[in-house]
Amino acid sequence: MAKLYFRYGAMNSGKSTALMQVAYNYEERGLRVLILKPSVDTKGDDCLVSRLGVTRKVDHLVTPQDNILFLVAEQAAKGPKLACVLCDESQFFTAEQAEQLFMVTVDLGIPVICYGLRTDFAMRGFPGSTRLLELAHTIEEMKTICTCGRKATCNARKVGGRFIFEGAQVAIDMENSVEYQSLCPQCYFEEKRKARR
Repeated sequence: MAKLYFRYGAMNSGKSTALMQVAYNYEERGLRVLILKPSVDTKGDDCLVSRLGVTRKVDHLVTPQDNILFLVAEQAAKGPKLACVLCDESQFFTAEQAEQLFMVTVDLGIPVICYGLRTDFAMRGFPGSTRLLELAHTIEEMKTICTCGRKATCNARKVGGRFIFEGAQVAIDMENSVEYQSLCPQCYFEEKRKARR
């Protein structure tokens, strides 16, 4: 049975790198993959970007209006059999698109592996991630560490070098002086208290 996997982790946990490694493993064995990325994520344009410096072109940028089930069915009808669908920055998919990814496994029998954030910089769920957590057959956490050495689970946003805790849910890393830092809950709330002073 094909399954929907959701592999989530804080920023810097190696999600994009892991996706590219999985794609390489499939392709090394002569199997075909389809790589999707939400168009909302403008970092790298139509490429996946790893913090290690590795990049890879995606097969399709998905707009919020796209029906992923139809898109995958159309791609599956072309060329060799489609072995797997790999999705980066899955938090930016709509809740409906997360459901469509689930239906790819049900209706088309194609495994889907999604990589993304669970929560935003304010520790609120993204619609896509929340629905993936509800639907995925398998949920796996990818781990990273805070600057203090503890496990990082929070994505803190910095603008112009200062931590901020209010604003729009979506602000792309490395654009408009925005950057993110993975923090443990203790360091996250310490920075939040400092920002309020």
